[in-house]
Amino acid sequence: MLAALRTALLLLAVALPAVATPALAQSKAAAEAAFRDWQQATVWPLARQKGVSEATFRAAFAGVTLDWTLPDLVPPGTTPKPPQVQWQAEFQSPGRYLSEDKIAPLVKGGRALVREWGKTLAAIESRYGVPKEIVVAIWGRESAYGRAAIPKNAVQTLATKGFMATRRDMFLPELVAALEILEGDHIPLAEMKSSVAGALGQPQFLPSKYLAYAVDFDGDGRRDIWRSVPDTLASIANYLKAHGWRSGEAWGVEAVVPAAVTCALEGPEQGHPLSAWTKAGVTRVDGAAPPGKAGDTRFLMMPAGRLGPAFLVSQNFYVLKTYNESDLYALFVGHLADRLAADGRIRGAWGTKAGFSRGDVRAMQQRLEKLGYDVGGADGLVGFKTRTAIGAWQAKNGQTATCFPDTGLIKTIR
Repeated sequence: MLAALRTALLLLAVALPAVATPALAQSKAAAEAAFRDWQQATVWPLARQKGVSEATFRAAFAGVTLDWTLPDLVPPGTTPKPPQVQWQAEFQSPGRYLSEDKIAPLVKGGRALVREWGKTLAAIESRYGVPKEIVVAIWGRESAYGRAAIPKNAVQTLATKGFMATRRDMFLPELVAALEILEGDHIPLAEMKSSVAGALGQPQFLPSKYLAYAVDFDGDGRRDIWRSVPDTLASIANYLKAHGWRSGEAWGVEAVVPAAVTCALEGPEQGHPLSAWTKAGVTRVDGAAPPGKAGDTRFLMMPAGRLGPAFLVSQNFYVLKTYNESDLYALFVGHLADRLAADGRIRGAWGTKAGFSRGDVRAMQQRLEKLGYDVGGADGLVGFKTRTAIGAWQAKNGQTATCFPDTGLIKTIR
């Protein structure tokens, strides 16, 4: 009896793919047909309004089909699924993002490139006011100094995402912007490569950012962020300048923050004059006074709360965040830039522990929201608003503020 049942189940398991495959093929064929109709009915009118010629449009879409390998797709007739696996991903210490095995190779390669492109970088720094080390650090973080694979057909990637991704409304304008780039003859179609997210070239600009900030620094008549190092570096600097980079001001320094200064003071909404921070006893990690003038606004940044190193940062730190909204991204770039200029590692130890998941964090955030705290959205990520909310809750409940979750705190916050 059991043997017969196992045999029946095995036959069913073998048969299922044969039954499902024709339906799947039919579904994909229908999606491809709808994709072609969408190109004509939706994309072409928008592209034409932006000055894209029919010849450019047709050449860009010749032979383009949906790229079913891309992430976050929502095929026609289906509904987005919540990222359950993502919620359950094991918590990773912020320190892993800045581990030496990630930083050291970029330091070694970046220093050589700072020397190799010294004249170009000096000219870029003179024009845009952005330190060469910051520019090179972003170059390294985004594309490993141009060595990272950027394999995707940009039009196919953006079209697929504009047609059936979870954020279609974001990708459709970027697709049209990519067609504008082709119309302007900035790069041949065959060479316009992107990441799986549609970001272009060595600086990883979305097409709209390319149109707004890419520059032709080598003077060849094209803004080539795929092959030209001068264009790549100058485009990064131009982007930062346009977003408010303050020349002559450091992004920040690692700091010692006395216990009397609560970690709940972190974040871009709680800036104070440098004199106020120094009066409260905040110093550089080496004991010296933080750089800047007494009236300069500075912000506390503690990516692991009291369980990790602290930083006193300037507005330039938040300019770096316009490139990528992650605190850790901006810290990575700032620290790498410092290392390109001189030796010195982050001194503070990362004391965060695992044992909980993003789903656990999200549930805690939802409970904090119900209690009236602003956590910046219940997304399972421990951003600065979640950290300050935790610190405020701890203080209100008679606990020492750490501003970062652990397994016990996640269960305690109710």
